[in-house]
Amino acid sequence: MGYRPVAEQQGEAKQVSGKRRAPRGWLFLALAVIVLVAWMAFSYRDSALRTWMKSSFAKQGGQTARQQASFGAINSDEISIAMPDLLYADHPSSILRRVSLKTIIPTRPRQEVQEYVVQSGDSVFEIAAMFNLKPETVLWANYELLNDNPDLISEGMRLWIPPVDGVLYQWQEGDTLEAVAERFEADVEAILNWPGNNLDLTNPSISPGTWVMVPGGHREFRQWLIPTIPRGSAGVSKSVYGEGACEGSYEGAYGSGTFIWPVDTHYLSGNDYWSGHLGIDIAAAQGAPVYAADSGVIVFAGWASGGYGNTVIIDHGNGYQTLYAHLSSVAVRCGQSVSQGAVIAYAGSTGNSTGTHLHFEVRYMGGFISPWYVLPAP
Repeated sequence: MGYRPVAEQQGEAKQVSGKRRAPRGWLFLALAVIVLVAWMAFSYRDSALRTWMKSSFAKQGGQTARQQASFGAINSDEISIAMPDLLYADHPSSILRRVSLKTIIPTRPRQEVQEYVVQSGDSVFEIAAMFNLKPETVLWANYELLNDNPDLISEGMRLWIPPVDGVLYQWQEGDTLEAVAERFEADVEAILNWPGNNLDLTNPSISPGTWVMVPGGHREFRQWLIPTIPRGSAGVSKSVYGEGACEGSYEGAYGSGTFIWPVDTHYLSGNDYWSGHLGIDIAAAQGAPVYAADSGVIVFAGWASGGYGNTVIIDHGNGYQTLYAHLSSVAVRCGQSVSQGAVIAYAGSTGNSTGTHLHFEVRYMGGFISPWYVLPAP
């Protein structure tokens, strides 16, 4: 290899040095591009995550909005607790949780006796239904006021409403759990275990005068009724059953055995037929005409004692009798023959009644049957 000038050697060295520095610039540029791409990818991932979160919460929000009517408002604290889990939902160690909702605590069964003030138009049947009880339960709990007669309720009267079906009984001197349970055909354990009675199971001592609930108990009613009055007999006494009692012996029209509705309306506005109320209360406006449900002879026409008010009874001559009570006025007289559909009276609210209606009874061979068995379908 020959000798070269120093200047030439230095120029070559510079060229070699330039070739070595060139890759460093490209390396920095490449690193910058990688960083930019990574930043853009992260930004895109974050934006997608935010979009997913909004969509997820929107779906859950729509679902919870529909559920709020039943379960109440969403707890914001619970949402804030749930959000971190959603942020890391794609992490294999995380658990996705749905937003928790508040729940309504169910109303506990009533254990205390409640007082109810009778309103205009009320009936024992409707009051009992209001509290999910049998009408007998309400009647038995208010014996001192109603004396087993559901027609004796009046507006403003304060009734005791038991918490459960059965007999509300005031403990008497000498009573025992066994004797009381037997009297009302109930179980001793039912009396002992009823929470509202607050009895010490180890020493169930009950002081006289204490009110005790006998769940599932029942007793016989004292019925307040106008007796069945046959057309061919001497009738009944006015001094006992009221001025409307017909004291004579009558003969006349006979029924067909089929019945029509006694008023133009065909629905109830009070008591239905049950053991303590042997008829139905049909809705009727004040002064509305009352029709004979079938042909027959009038055996009661006028005022009746026992809470019926103005009353008409028709003997149909075939074993059937029909009774119409709480009338504003009577349009027939004792012994008169009437045909089916004839106007016999006008609806009202006389006697023991909290609103205008027609009390309608059907009797057969001296016994009571539900009017629904003989009336045509409404």
